[in-house]
Amino acid sequence: MTTTETKPHHGPVSTVGTSVERLEGSAKVTGAARYSFEVPADGVLYAWLVTSTIASGRITRVDTTAALADPEVVAILDHTSAPRLQEVGDTELEILQSSEVRFHGQVVAVVVANSPEAAREGAAQVVLEYDRYPHSVVLDPDSPDVYVPPIVNGGEATESEFGELDKELAESAVVLDAVYTTPPHHTAPIEPHAALAQWDGENLLLYNSDQGPYTTSAILAPLLGIPQERVRVVAEHIGGGFGSKFVPRALPVAVALAAKVLQRPVKGVLTRQQMFALNGHRSETRQRVRLGADADGRLRAIEHTSLQHTSRTMEFVENTTTSSRMVYRANAIRTSHTVGRLDIPTPSFMRTPGHVPGMFGLETAIDELAVETGLDPVELRRRNEPEVDLHTGLAFSSRGLQECLRVGAERFGWAGRDPQPGNRRDGRWLIGTGVAVSTHPDYTFPATATVRVDRDGRIGVRVAGADIGTGARTALTQLAAEEFGVPLSHVEVRIGDSSFGPAPAAGGSMGTSSWSWPMLAAAREIRGRIEASGGVVPEEGIEFTADSTDDLARRAALARHTFGAQFAEVRVDADTGEVRVDRLHATFAAGRIINARTARSQFLGGMIMGLGMALTEIGELDLQFGDFANHDFGNYHIAANADVRDLQAHWIDEVDDQLNPAGVKGIGELGIVGAAAAIGNAIHHATGVRLRSVPFRIEDVRSGLRAGSR
Repeated sequence: MTTTETKPHHGPVSTVGTSVERLEGSAKVTGAARYSFEVPADGVLYAWLVTSTIASGRITRVDTTAALADPEVVAILDHTSAPRLQEVGDTELEILQSSEVRFHGQVVAVVVANSPEAAREGAAQVVLEYDRYPHSVVLDPDSPDVYVPPIVNGGEATESEFGELDKELAESAVVLDAVYTTPPHHTAPIEPHAALAQWDGENLLLYNSDQGPYTTSAILAPLLGIPQERVRVVAEHIGGGFGSKFVPRALPVAVALAAKVLQRPVKGVLTRQQMFALNGHRSETRQRVRLGADADGRLRAIEHTSLQHTSRTMEFVENTTTSSRMVYRANAIRTSHTVGRLDIPTPSFMRTPGHVPGMFGLETAIDELAVETGLDPVELRRRNEPEVDLHTGLAFSSRGLQECLRVGAERFGWAGRDPQPGNRRDGRWLIGTGVAVSTHPDYTFPATATVRVDRDGRIGVRVAGADIGTGARTALTQLAAEEFGVPLSHVEVRIGDSSFGPAPAAGGSMGTSSWSWPMLAAAREIRGRIEASGGVVPEEGIEFTADSTDDLARRAALARHTFGAQFAEVRVDADTGEVRVDRLHATFAAGRIINARTARSQFLGGMIMGLGMALTEIGELDLQFGDFANHDFGNYHIAANADVRDLQAHWIDEVDDQLNPAGVKGIGELGIVGAAAAIGNAIHHATGVRLRSVPFRIEDVRSGLRAGSR
């Protein structure tokens, strides 16, 4: 495993690029680290959410008599008694404001009691009656509720096109036209959404399990009708998020309202079942991919369209086809999105939104094209390398995909692979290998950071980022220590507090690149001042706050992306159709790697999520009740250590001076992209059965084997 360094360090030793234990690790394993629900508060009360049991309708009666008869129950808020919120265009945040029910699991009341047990029991005693309306949770392409959205996630264009697609398809020697589907998926952080709210007059202090404390303060302030400076959000430790905590959801609003009414601190936490309705999910997609190529496999045309669902509450559209605009070279490329409104919770960010389902469709189609042209799947991908981003016309700041394919194939032992499906066998097991490409945009957003140097040489850093388990706190410490040439023990990085100033949330693989930019700018300003004063730090120390907004605006216009190549080996039981993944290896190109240990952990975690997408994960919507039927870990199955025997993540040396002062790219999203397609492609190589929908079910494999599908 290799790493990259692009900046010289100023001291005799730098830990950047090495394997460093996360600095908060000891606190976490000993229990000293406090998560939002564990923060102590005098006189604290506990909130329990009452959620709707219908998918569409209107509340006609709320009877709280039995619940309030319990002396442990302090108060119950519903749409008739809750304080009024300001309209912000997000009805999932604007809870308890009307009798309307828009999805099964919507918050319809909040019970507050002296203990969590009393609050839960009180919630069970609340009686609600409804007028039920017809509901639909089935994505129908012919429904009048299907439309073309104005934009998709990330503010990207819904549609794109260049070249003459129909002409290129007509002139292609080989044309592939296939449909690929992905089901709803759910995030599964170990720590559920949890919050503690307390008011000091008009000021709200919110401890929230939160990927973006500053973002949350900016969203909740107008909802509550107060200035942002009166909302302080703290998230020192977070037990995972994967996008579900990227923006605030209903729970922090519920506890903030209850704490405001009662003028006492209020805590709340979601049950695992409530998480499936109230923390968003990845939407279902139905994708059509058309590829046209010459006989030698050179692409002439790529068309990628996607239909997916959103809610009637608000619009969220995954950017499913956008990777197809820039991964491969073609004479013509057309992409588009349509979306259908359903009576369901609003889908939201889930690790690598859009690119995960979209690259499953594209990379499965590319594998099918390799079969049709008789080309090796790695060679086909290498043969269609673009010189520039064809969607924007911009040059790439760096593009390590070719190297990832070459190095990854060597590490995996791809050479000599029999191109004919079904030729490798070990007893009753059919064995096959597959490959797929990973990619994700490299985002960096404006942020502020404050650095302080004390007379004794201690370094303090404050930035409102969040460490959701990625090792961000440790990586920032390493970069600051390198900049000043001091040991890690001389640096204290404080994060997870909105009062530290504007900073983007931890998501979209933009955290370290965004937060380190102003941190390093502030550090260099202070170093310059110290050098100008002859190396003397004044008695009161030196403190400086930097803002990267202007520097980012002056950056050269380039296409910035991360890349990777995923390789899978599977074995399939020829009689039952059971699939086992023997090996899942990946090689990535992601700029300068700060911490080899936590980077590897992030890559492997993403790959395991891709494995779950391939084999086990599916959100099953109940047509009668309109909710997700498998809304717990007993029925929604996530991948475990027994599901893959050999899991490896590597990376190449990639120097990119066009990124940011640290020379880093984001990695948190990249690992999941392509994993499911690589496994599906390996299943085809083992069996000749082509599966175009995930998860790859045993019955589908068995059916294909019996039919002799190719």
